Amino acid sequence: MQSYADKVVVITGSATGIGLSLAGQFGMDGAKVVVSGLPSDDLATAVAELEGRGITAVSCVCDVSQREDVENLAEFAFAEFGQVDVLVNNAGIGQGMTPLIDMDLEDFRRVFEVNIFGVVHGIQVFGKRFIGQGTPAAIYNLGSENSIYPCVPSAHAYVSSKHSVLAMTELLAEEVPDFIEVAIIMPGLVKSELTKNLGLGMETDDFTARILAQLKAGEFYAVSHAYNKVRLQERYEKIAAAYDTYAPRHEGDDAFDIRTLISKL
Repeated sequence: MQSYADKVVVITGSATGIGLSLAGQFGMDGAKVVVSGLPSDDLATAVAELEGRGITAVSCVCDVSQREDVENLAEFAFAEFGQVDVLVNNAGIGQGMTPLIDMDLEDFRRVFEVNIFGVVHGIQVFGKRFIGQGTPAAIYNLGSENSIYPCVPSAHAYVSSKHSVLAMTELLAEEVPDFIEVAIIMPGLVKSELTKNLGLGMETDDFTARILAQLKAGEFYAVSHAYNKVRLQERYEKIAAAYDTYAPRHEGDDAFDIRTLISKL
């Protein structure tokens, strides 16, 4: 979307951090925003901060791991404004660095419930409404630099959840009607609730300003931290080297390429 003026933007997990900063960026571009978060989040303060900047903002409690909560969020947003144009699946949780052999499975599942199923809930609930609405819309999912390489050692649940979000978003972009834009936002180290104990990272508003410019330009991969390209290239070169050694290209090697085969069905 080249402009978010008069658009209604719903952002999950937006009481603080990247979510709240994104709400500000969309709002300053003319959007009406719906911020959401857990019952323990200070949503009133988030709304007041946005309203203090002249942004139309309302809030709704939502635990994205609970399908009913996401459905209630959609009902609230549509009732409040009559339409929703953009969903940002921003809500996510992190984890400590724990060797996989020792990690508690309930902790692993909790990360997946929020970071993967929370995104699925948002896509399905709002996506169906967007299709029924039939007007230009967008679904933006929060991935991470961890979507393209494991940058945090022993963060198995978090890293694998963000890899999943990348795959899910790429496939989603192929499935939805042309009037629905899809993008993945891939922050590196940014000052947020997830990184507050580190006291390090790109300034949040600097990051979200970069992201908004890319979303307005219609980019699918919304990126920020330049050094990630080095890590991405390192991973690609190792995989490519394995293929060059043990499965080099040859004439007719597309005989078992799944994409080629599916295209012929």
